[in-house]
Amino acid sequence: MAQRIVAVNADKIPALFGVVDENIELLGRQYGVDIKLRGGSLEISGADGDAERAARVTEKLFELAERGVEITKEKVRAGIDLEAAGRLDEMLSLSTDAVAVTNRGKLVKCRTLGQREYVDAVRKNTVTLAVGPAGTGKTYLSVAMAATAFKNNEVEKIVLTRPAVEAGEKLGFLPGDLQEKVDPYLRPLYDALADMFGAEAYQRLIEKQVIEVAPLAFMRGRTLANAFIILDEAQNTTDEQMKMFLTRFGTGSKVVANGDITQVDLPPNKTSGLERALRVLSSVKRIGIVRLTDKDVVRHELIADIIRAYEKNS
Repeated sequence: MAQRIVAVNADKIPALFGVVDENIELLGRQYGVDIKLRGGSLEISGADGDAERAARVTEKLFELAERGVEITKEKVRAGIDLEAAGRLDEMLSLSTDAVAVTNRGKLVKCRTLGQREYVDAVRKNTVTLAVGPAGTGKTYLSVAMAATAFKNNEVEKIVLTRPAVEAGEKLGFLPGDLQEKVDPYLRPLYDALADMFGAEAYQRLIEKQVIEVAPLAFMRGRTLANAFIILDEAQNTTDEQMKMFLTRFGTGSKVVANGDITQVDLPPNKTSGLERALRVLSSVKRIGIVRLTDKDVVRHELIADIIRAYEKNS
């Protein structure tokens, strides 16, 4: 049994402990240690290595609290993941570096190690393929990066597309013309864009065709230069559609294709274009591949539990 003492600022203890001590309990469960407040210090008791790891994460969380960063359960999990990866020193930059700024002035930040790797891959590569479960921020982060690139004059156009594949519903039975039929499939993209630019500015950019949101079928036969191109729900592309999409970009463009290969809505006899692209393009230079996991879920902690339950019983 080992014991580590972590000296702390008493004013920041409530920030670290969290609501009903949920943060400190999470640390204790993760490392199998006992954490107690003794005067102005924290006493961490447990197996030698576990007590040491818990102390390192605790110290880093206190550093963040001293800088005014809110300590949430999500932040604690990020610290645990970073420590396991030997990258705990990145905790501050993960918590403070902004990917984008929304129309309302809110900073968009990476909230997990996987999200940081996703953003880094998009910045570094011409093409990025990202896979991960629902709630990992794949769509929102890619749109945020596209908006930032446009505002910084790095691209002249933003193109967002999605395959219009039915998930238990038939397009033919939906009311309206083709655009009205596919709009529900594109809604997450509309919402993210409006958040980045503001509803009125976003509509003006749509009208000027500076921002284009369209079904994947509309991409055939085009060459898109100086554009930030995002393919959402890419797991629902066929092999032919994915190849078509990945050959649409021209000079000065950046491409992101993301999806969840555990939620493919294609007919049973069709192979997911995203799944095959991950295999075929794994060794091609300037193509980044990122795999997010349940650890990167940021919507609600219960979603991660649901994902793990399905994976366990698949």
